[in-house]
Amino acid sequence: MTQQMVQSSSETIRKIAENIGKVMKGQSPAIRKLLVAFVSGGHVLLEDFPGTGKTTLAKALALSIDVQFSRIQFTPDLLPSDILGVSVFDQGNQSFNFHKGPIFTNILLSDEINRASPRTQSALLEAMAENQVSIEGKTYRFDNIFFVIATQNPVEFRGTYPLPEAQMDRFALKFSLGYVAPEQEVAILSSQEIRHPIEDISACVSVEDVLQVRRNVKEVRISEELKRYIVDIVGATRGAPGIQLGASPRASLSLIKAAQAVALYDGRDFVIPEHIQEIAVHAIAHRIVVDPQARFSGVTAESIVDDIIKKIPVPA
Repeated sequence: MTQQMVQSSSETIRKIAENIGKVMKGQSPAIRKLLVAFVSGGHVLLEDFPGTGKTTLAKALALSIDVQFSRIQFTPDLLPSDILGVSVFDQGNQSFNFHKGPIFTNILLSDEINRASPRTQSALLEAMAENQVSIEGKTYRFDNIFFVIATQNPVEFRGTYPLPEAQMDRFALKFSLGYVAPEQEVAILSSQEIRHPIEDISACVSVEDVLQVRRNVKEVRISEELKRYIVDIVGATRGAPGIQLGASPRASLSLIKAAQAVALYDGRDFVIPEHIQEIAVHAIAHRIVVDPQARFSGVTAESIVDDIIKKIPVPA
């Protein structure tokens, strides 16, 4: 990969970030993580309070590259067919016609995913892992761009179904938006006095630009020493005190891809330890299960992974 390709990809990512930043005031770190997952081919789980801009973030991303956007509000009575689609009998043709569900899109916002039953949640598994779904014996492949942004409320647990470990493992990154500073919140109020600024968002890059960035992410070099560094970090979660279930090799794969995306974002064609350290907690913590006793003592998955990163020697 030439330096020109690196700079072009970095500029493409930054253009999208700046475009989203027009409506997402004070959320540069969250936008960076979202785009890292997006260009590395992974999916994102946002765990945050209502009203922090999760839907706006997803819409702004879709508008920035002019692709199709769909939103599914997950509820306890939602069925897999409400997501995947259903076959309807056509009296005229005397045959069944398949009507595609909202999952057939480019950017999918799965809002409050933990409110749906495990059966419905699992309808997303094949789509997220294989970029396809199998319905009534037929396989339907998605477009080259299929990106899931799932959300869940960290406070309201009444009537919810916690995501099983197998599904948590499908998300490349998990993070929160959080509340912005008072000055930025005032700017948000001012920007929406007459109309919502998202109405003025238009595409700043093409789909082909995004696909080229995704191809270039795979070309970012990572040394054998840094691969071992990643494996050591992930492996340490399997025997760390307070952890009931450690991260799987899928966590190592996701961390490598995310680190490559961070490097390209910063205009580099190779990964350095800081790229891994920046994204490691968000790529690993949601994949591990903390022992109940440790959790009651105030220990979190994020703090355990953070401690591991501090203890594992950094390659010279």
